[in-house]
Amino acid sequence: MVTSIFVNLPTSDLDRAKVFYAALGWSINPAFTDENAACVVIDENVFLMVLTRDFFATFTDKPIAEPHACVQVETAFSVDSRDEVDAFLEKVIVAGGIEHRTAQDYGFMYARDFEDPDGNLFSALWMDPVAAEIGPEAYLAQQSTDT
Repeated sequence: MVTSIFVNLPTSDLDRAKVFYAALGWSINPAFTDENAACVVIDENVFLMVLTRDFFATFTDKPIAEPHACVQVETAFSVDSRDEVDAFLEKVIVAGGIEHRTAQDYGFMYARDFEDPDGNLFSALWMDPVAAEIGPEAYLAQQSTDT
């Protein structure tokens, strides 16, 4: 059984990355942070390991993608409300990130995508609790019968 999630991301400037993620309200775990990596604590079981590009390269024989040029993965996380999605994006902008595209409102889910200063892609989202429980198709079908 999975007990924790560690998302590994490359960075070209580790100090800048630590400042950016701390400005979002996430903390840096000093026990797992050095000149090569920073452990960013998002939640008690969810972490970003932000690694210098050279150190990241020691974990694979594959080329390391340039996040400003291409996307390998988008890291999505949920918050408790639509307002929290918007408030989080405000923090991102102030901290030096950029909004990747305009807000997406699917009725049952609201999301805003952003890039960190290295170009790594994230999505902050809120999902209606009923849709999370019964699934988006059932939720939308239920909504159409309610109107």
